Amino acid sequence: IDFDLILENIKDLNSLVREGISQIEHTPRGARLRRLEPLTLTLYQNGIIMGSGGFRPYQHPATQQCLQDIMDGYFPSELQPRYPDGV
Repeated sequence: IDFDLILENIKDLNSLVREGISQIEHTPRGARLRRLEPLTLTLYQNGIIMGSGGFRPYQHPATQQCLQDIMDGYFPSELQPRYPDGV
């Protein structure tokens, strides 16, 4: 795992999202702007924690796919169901 590449690509991906961007949230009486909550990624010597999820060891295939997506310069594909319109 190339941690330097992961950190560099996370910085690049964060710049695409830009803090402070709001999303339209539809309500029964119309719509309002809602700030997007950041998604944390914590890297450990033997695994990761993403968001409020549990610990995921590096040996787990889903963890490897997540990190490979980031190393390839993409948002993790596992986030697509949660963010169907993009992050």
